[in-house]
Amino acid sequence: MRRLPIYFLIDVSESMIGTPIEQVQEGMRSIIQNLRTDPYALETVFVGIIAFAGKALTLSPLTELYKFYPPTLPIGGGTSLGAGLDALMREIDSSVVKTTMEKKGDWKPIVFLFTDGNPTDNYQEAFRRWNNRYRNHANLVAISLGDNVNTLTLAQITENVLLLKDTSPESFKQFFKWISDSIKATSISVTDMGDDGLRLPSTQGINLEKVKPGAHSTPDENFVVLHGRCQTTHGDYLVKYARKTNFFGVELPSRYNELGFRLVGAYPVNGAKYAQLSTGEEARVNTSNLTGIPACPCCGNQLGVVVCDCGKIFCVGDSGINTCPWCGLEGTLGEAGPEGLDISRGLG
Repeated sequence: MRRLPIYFLIDVSESMIGTPIEQVQEGMRSIIQNLRTDPYALETVFVGIIAFAGKALTLSPLTELYKFYPPTLPIGGGTSLGAGLDALMREIDSSVVKTTMEKKGDWKPIVFLFTDGNPTDNYQEAFRRWNNRYRNHANLVAISLGDNVNTLTLAQITENVLLLKDTSPESFKQFFKWISDSIKATSISVTDMGDDGLRLPSTQGINLEKVKPGAHSTPDENFVVLHGRCQTTHGDYLVKYARKTNFFGVELPSRYNELGFRLVGAYPVNGAKYAQLSTGEEARVNTSNLTGIPACPCCGNQLGVVVCDCGKIFCVGDSGINTCPWCGLEGTLGEAGPEGLDISRGLG
């Protein structure tokens, strides 16, 4: 019997603690329950699970669907995607039957990679091995859980990169049903047509977006640039921050985010021209990493970086009641607290 190997390569780093890991755990149970009702899946599907954090661990080797029970997902420190990919390649080498002159081997494995963060290890060599030896012999689907992942990194190992922006329980439920439907459709394809191409259902109606190549870019980590709008004149302006150096005056790598960014200045811009020359993409930064608040360069209001509930930035002066020039919401000025606020930034 030719098997359809299904691997789940799951990020179990510290950032997954709590609700995210619980939702993935519940999702794995729902996938297995759903597949067990499908005769095609029962006939062909074998499931394996590999977890990765600072290190990688095979939690379940390839197991026949009706015998498979999802293991409890652990938590570890770090996000070593390279180590996870290495573990996956070892599992494929040891468990997937290859086609020879004498017999047909297993169908192309399908790999679902779940991650909510960026790699913390030196993943380049693992990526190179995957692309050179395994990519054409497996179907890898990489899913970013939330929008903190640099999808350009994932796009280096697969053309199937998807972004699950909404990580609410209902969104996760729809997402895992979509995975079940993907496996069912592929199992039907291999059984009835002998075609081991991946069958991904439409994502219409669910909060799952396929990332187009080059659609998501990496921000320049030497600068943070905020796009503000003047409350008085409705003119647009940019607030520029530069990465801090330590007291020796030496620029440190971007991973030392605790050093943050210092204010350079605020500058008026032509809003229409700025939009015309921009991709519209944004990244995120926490206000606790920014030192310095400029005056508004358009009207002179004292506070040029105030965040509205709509997420946009505008200026505030002495008035007790202020009106956001982006959305029209009125309100009073408050404080973000020591933990800061996550706000939108440009790509630099």
